[in-house]
Amino acid sequence: MGPPERILILSDTHIPARARDLPAPVWEAVDAADVVIHAGDWVSVAALDALQARAVRLVGVFGNNDGDELRARLPEVARVELAGVRFAVVHETGSSKGREKRCSTAYPDVDVLVFGHSHIPWDSTTVTGLRLLNPGSPTDRRRRPTHTWMTASVDDGTLGPVTLHHL
Repeated sequence: MGPPERILILSDTHIPARARDLPAPVWEAVDAADVVIHAGDWVSVAALDALQARAVRLVGVFGNNDGDELRARLPEVARVELAGVRFAVVHETGSSKGREKRCSTAYPDVDVLVFGHSHIPWDSTTVTGLRLLNPGSPTDRRRRPTHTWMTASVDDGTLGPVTLHHL
C-alpha cells in the first residue's frame, strides 16, 4: 500500500443558496486533501465545477436539492475504495431512528457510509462494523451552534481518526 490518504468530507454546501462560497478554512482543507468526498446538495453546477477544479480527486453524489444538470453529472450512490477502505456515499439515509440497522442492511459490502441531508453531524459504528459519517454543513448549520465538516485519513485498510471541524 502507498502512503496514507487524507480525506475531506463535505455535504450540504447549498451554494449559492446558503453561502456565496465555501469558507476559507474549508478551501484550505480541500487543498490539503488527497480526496474530497461530497454527500450532495451542491445546489449549483458552479459549486461542483469549483470543487472539481481544485480537488486532487473528488467523489460526489447528488442530493434532493440538486437539479437535473447536477443529477446528469453525479450518481445517487458513489462507491470508492481508498487505501483498502471501502466507502459508499449517498445523500439521504432516512430517519435517525433505525438508521444503523437500515444502513447495515443496505450497504453490507462497505466499511464506511458517508451521508448528508440533515445538516447534523453523525459519527457512529453499527453492530456489523459499518462506520456512518455525516459531516453536517459548512454553510448552513440549521439551528446547530456551528458550521461543520470532517477530515480523516485512511491507510492500509484502516480508517484513521475522524475529526469534526467547527466554524
